[in-house]
Amino acid sequence: MTEEKVDCRGLACPQPVLKARELVDKSQMNCVRVVVDNLAARENVTRFLQHMGFEVTVEEQGGDFEVRGVRGEEAQSCEVLHLEEGTAQSKKIAVLVGSSHMGRGDDQLGGRLMFNFVNTLKEMGPELWRVIFLNGGVKLAVEGAETLDALRGLQDEGVHILVCGTCLDHFGLLEKKQVGETTNMLDIVTALQLADKVISAP
Repeated sequence: MTEEKVDCRGLACPQPVLKARELVDKSQMNCVRVVVDNLAARENVTRFLQHMGFEVTVEEQGGDFEVRGVRGEEAQSCEVLHLEEGTAQSKKIAVLVGSSHMGRGDDQLGGRLMFNFVNTLKEMGPELWRVIFLNGGVKLAVEGAETLDALRGLQDEGVHILVCGTCLDHFGLLEKKQVGETTNMLDIVTALQLADKVISAP
């Protein structure tokens, strides 16, 4: 079995995923090992390899993580993002949420406004494609957030919820995420590029 290993310790998002993709792109690679030093990178690399058709195992080694992917016999190459082919919708709207509050002036009011904003996103209908949470916005997708029911409802309707793994890790919330996919900057940039329209929550 051909195998190669890459050390991604100390690399910022999305470098570990990009390094993993370089290995996968080598046509003879059916087993790859990626060493990372944080939980966000572990989740991002694991999810990427799974999307690419690898069976993934993770071994912790003194605070680091070795993510090992073995390509299955019937593995099929996928995109970094799951893209819906042949859907009837005419547009794909991505909503970028970078804060747990909306506007400036009063945080309590801003929190209520953001709650109302998230709960009203369903009114976009089938054109709503991705909701992306960055920076303080990731707090809307974690344990105890009042917005969880609304986000789960969107997810049940087929909307992809992307939650920045680096941001979750920064706030110590990685293990408290309750909804959506832990994602990386490569996925986020790709989503923004593919969207027909991007709405940034103020």
